[in-house]
Amino acid sequence: MRKIITIGREFGSGGRELGRRLSEHLGIAYYDQEIIAEIAKRTALSEAYVRQITENRPLTSFPIHFGGRFCALPDPLLQQSISIYSEQHRLLCELAEKSDCIIVGRCADYVLRDSHPFRIFVYADAQSKLMRCMERRTPEETLSEQDMKRKITEIDRNRARYYAFFSGQKWGARENYDLLVNTSGQSVKKQAAALYEYLRKMAD
Repeated sequence: MRKIITIGREFGSGGRELGRRLSEHLGIAYYDQEIIAEIAKRTALSEAYVRQITENRPLTSFPIHFGGRFCALPDPLLQQSISIYSEQHRLLCELAEKSDCIIVGRCADYVLRDSHPFRIFVYADAQSKLMRCMERRTPEETLSEQDMKRKITEIDRNRARYYAFFSGQKWGARENYDLLVNTSGQSVKKQAAALYEYLRKMAD
């Protein structure tokens, strides 16, 4: 039986690092940005565009009114969003079939629900997320703390909307996950090691 672990995470919570470190402990594949690159390759779209689509809920157009009748016109942007999501769905299923793995984001917990993955959601308080984001800024980033707070809120809001659009479920709701991990003021490295021991004992 395949060991599939999915990780949903708030921006700045350290969920990506947790997933990467856990994959190293378990000795299994880890998929995150690689998914974006593969979708871009399959669809001949840029990685930047695919990333933008997969991090935002598709915007549907209002129907157009003609002579007393409503006509829903084709929406190219919506159709492309659905097309990219469909390609992502196929890719996630392929990766889950291929080997044991950890998949970060991408609605993987919902997409792979029939495979019964172990679903983790990583979160943290606002101050901890802000500190992590400020510490990990690249030299090119000059965002102030206030701007970073807005960025964190916006990204989390977009992730929640995207998840709700495709799954019909609430992002981060405890009933949708097997384990919630609070990284507030914690060492993600130590938490990954502890989580590895937890999963190892569960498998015994």
